[in-house]
Amino acid sequence: MNAAVPEPAALAFAGPTPFRLLVRIAAISSWRRLLALREQSWFLLAVIATFLVGYLALAFTLFYAGLRFISKFPGLGGLLVERLLFVLFAFLFGLLLISNLVISYTNLFKNRETTFLLSLPVPTQTIFQWKFVESTLLASWAFVFLIAPLLCAYGLVNHVAWHFYPLVLVLLALFIVLPGVCGAWASVTLARFLDRKAFQIVLVTGLAAFIGLMLFQFRPQPVTDEDLDARVLAVIDRLLENTRFANFPFLPSYWMSASVQNWSEGALGAASFFALVMLSHALFFGQLVCQRLGDAFYEAANRVNSRGSIFARWSWFRAQSARKTGRPGGELGLPRSDWLDRLLGLGGVLAPDTRALVAKDMRMFWRDTTQWAQTAMLFGLLGVYIINLRHFTRQLDSPFWLSLVSFLNMGACALNLATLTTRFVFPQFSLEGRRVWLVGLAPIGLVRVVWLKFWLASVATLAVTLGLVLLSCTMLGLDAAHTVFFGGAVTVMTFTLNAIAVGLGALYPNFKETNPNKIVSGFGGTFCLVLSFVYILSAVVLLAVSSPWGWKPDMTGEFAPAKAVSTWVIFVLLSYLAGWLPLRLGLRKVATTEL
Repeated sequence: MNAAVPEPAALAFAGPTPFRLLVRIAAISSWRRLLALREQSWFLLAVIATFLVGYLALAFTLFYAGLRFISKFPGLGGLLVERLLFVLFAFLFGLLLISNLVISYTNLFKNRETTFLLSLPVPTQTIFQWKFVESTLLASWAFVFLIAPLLCAYGLVNHVAWHFYPLVLVLLALFIVLPGVCGAWASVTLARFLDRKAFQIVLVTGLAAFIGLMLFQFRPQPVTDEDLDARVLAVIDRLLENTRFANFPFLPSYWMSASVQNWSEGALGAASFFALVMLSHALFFGQLVCQRLGDAFYEAANRVNSRGSIFARWSWFRAQSARKTGRPGGELGLPRSDWLDRLLGLGGVLAPDTRALVAKDMRMFWRDTTQWAQTAMLFGLLGVYIINLRHFTRQLDSPFWLSLVSFLNMGACALNLATLTTRFVFPQFSLEGRRVWLVGLAPIGLVRVVWLKFWLASVATLAVTLGLVLLSCTMLGLDAAHTVFFGGAVTVMTFTLNAIAVGLGALYPNFKETNPNKIVSGFGGTFCLVLSFVYILSAVVLLAVSSPWGWKPDMTGEFAPAKAVSTWVIFVLLSYLAGWLPLRLGLRKVATTEL
């Protein structure tokens, strides 16, 4: 009998397995970064710890008060809490699917570490397994951080036993596996077939059909006065008609919600059954993906790295490329001027150097699919919410509740904008990279570069944010005074948030890193996010409490000009200080930087 000859990869990793070695290296690197962070800045640790503890305490307090308020409704409290729990996990499962898809695609095919690992004598199956675990953890940690205060408040309101909380941790660990599996499989499939015309047609058609089906299925059904005179349970059942999808028994969110609910009510047998269903699916599909998707991942990585564009098989794309690079007869010609350059050059408003820098930043943003895709997704979800406000406000006759919804809507738009400015605007100066000295030695100068980044980001975000706020005012049926008030407030907050992001980005640059996610994860990005959230909370509370229409339900809602002037003076002064100070410090550091 001939002895089997060991493969080179097996010889290279005779001790620990390659997967364990990758996990160990990642754990050691994370621990060393944590130690380095502690040695570099205690202020950063204090800011992060304060923010985390403050969020957990505030979220727990709000969830606990809300669940207690709902549970006090006689005969309906339990029904409403149950339905809210099912709907919450259903939507979170959908968001986890999208998050895992985006992060898995980036981590598998747009990551320098993955490219480096593929060149080593490491099995591709092992590389995929490690990247699958890493992507799932990156996409799911925020979900666990978000849902933990809610589940703690839910257990406290229902007076559950101590063993409820360890079970919830196990259920959350099982729940995040299934979206990770679906996201990894979908990312590999997209990478393999996204350049095919038939796949693109089927994908676009399927998305359009899905959106149309959702719009038809979840169309609002307003309740008339005649319906309100009927039985309460019938009205509630009609109002919750569009939430029945969350009770579909084959959804993983249903298994999660049913297990949590049954365990809190003492039905341990039913809770264990749904937990075992989720465990069996997580083990089966997790094992299937980890053992069978390695070869498909390697093929997909080769296709991604070898193709130029996903539209290369379309004749119109080839014709456009030919017009830019040559002539139909094969003779080379001068490339045509780009449409972006012609658009920025209209009217001669922008100088040539300014136009070149603005065009460069816009092209860099557009070429990074993850950036504009996440931006479009966030503002798209916010736009869908705002469009549906008109159906929600049909039942609100009190001016107080309309004003409350308006302020909450403005806060939601501002928080969304703060997320975008921290994620995309803050790393813009750092993304100049090691070649920043070229820009610094140019006649335009680094100070003017920072100013241009501020104005470009402010104008771009203001066009979207102001449009959404004005749309929300229209959906709520607010008068001209309210519309001008909220529109002006969002305009001021947009410039302030961009000033915070640009100023702190110039104050805490990281020219060694090319990944925007890692740039934001540093001290400057964390401080920018915390400072933006504190400013938004202070501004919204100030505008709400000092509203010229009053904030108490018993007030008449008449407009007070003197109160409006004093409110705006304080608000503009607060916004100016919050935005001017970081921007000024950032410009001063840029001006004194030695290249």
